[in-house]
Amino acid sequence: MASDGSSQSEKAKMVATWLGVAVGVCLLGLYLKGGDLDQWRRMRRKKKKVRVYMDGCFDMMHYGHCNALRQARALGDELVVGVVSDAEIIANKGPPVTPLHERMIMVKAVKWVDEVIPDAPYAITEDFMKKLFEEYNIDYIIHGDDPCVLPDGTDAYALAKKAGRYKQIKRTEGVSSTDIVGRMLLCTRERSISDSHNHSSLQRQFSHGHSPKFEDRGSGTGAGTRVSHFLPTSRRIVQFSNGKGPGPDARIVYIDGAFDLFHAGHVEILRVARGLGDFLLVGIHNDQTVSAKRGAHRPIMNLHERSLSVLACRYVDEVIIGAPSEVSKDMITTFNISLVVHGTVAENIEYEKEQSNPYAVPISMGIFEVLESPLDITTSTIIRRIVANHEAYQVYFGILSYVKIVET
Repeated sequence: MASDGSSQSEKAKMVATWLGVAVGVCLLGLYLKGGDLDQWRRMRRKKKKVRVYMDGCFDMMHYGHCNALRQARALGDELVVGVVSDAEIIANKGPPVTPLHERMIMVKAVKWVDEVIPDAPYAITEDFMKKLFEEYNIDYIIHGDDPCVLPDGTDAYALAKKAGRYKQIKRTEGVSSTDIVGRMLLCTRERSISDSHNHSSLQRQFSHGHSPKFEDRGSGTGAGTRVSHFLPTSRRIVQFSNGKGPGPDARIVYIDGAFDLFHAGHVEILRVARGLGDFLLVGIHNDQTVSAKRGAHRPIMNLHERSLSVLACRYVDEVIIGAPSEVSKDMITTFNISLVVHGTVAENIEYEKEQSNPYAVPISMGIFEVLESPLDITTSTIIRRIVANHEAYQVYFGILSYVKIVET
């Protein structure tokens, strides 16, 4: 009897459910029949995530690129990024400094990027735009307020503008890939001439915003560039920051370095380091420390520029701006550091031979670990690429007015 009663109760519930569905469908039909179909569609659209698309070469990627991606992401719910292929860059501009696979690593690591499309075309063609709208469900195509002109003189985003699906963001002032390559050319020039000429270090020039001018021996003409235009603000740092601290029982991993010309090698070692804990704290050495260890011609990027590039990386939770070169007991206690790590590929791989090993304290505490670096790339690798083919890059970056490299 109890079993029969239970069965009848379940049948009654099923009937009630189906009746509810039927009534709902009828009411919906009457609602739509009443002429509010457009309103219903608008209500449906409100729930749809807005997907925006931004493309670029992202060569010599820097905090300006990251800020553009941050602004683009703020215009929608999801950001899809197209990374232009090597072939397209060569055809439209010249040889890229960083190949596609390295540029893909960099873009994927930016915290505001949700999806990446490799081998994107340099210009938004009709076919590619249709693909973006239909396959990737893109609502708007985003670009900066700087002009993007094709070799034939036409606007690369003309079709998107015509379709009414284009939005514009403000370009980040104070940095560009051209500017960074110019700094490398100048620092190489500075290193090649004798210290007896009493040229101030680039680090001091970065800090004071001076425009170094070098005598171009042989031509009699002067050439120079304003080394750094960047004006750091607390608001920009907050915009790049996660704004969240570690939990009470979090395993905090610490890694430090210069992180100059932030590149794919940096990203990959940060990814590995982050996988060893719950919170990744990154120490950024100040300009004086970097200059003392690597020469007056370094760093290429100043402290705040380097800090923003690292902060934009999705694997990084927090940075120490101007971290000490030595990891002390007090520092480990203050930041509750569980593990200190260092990669096998770095500019200072011979730190153990220094008079004072910067990692002596964490080593003595048994909390130091050497990590196998996934990529054999350093800042010097990037500089060597520029120097080895500087004539091609002068054309590519439009910096024919820069000083001629005197190689050592």
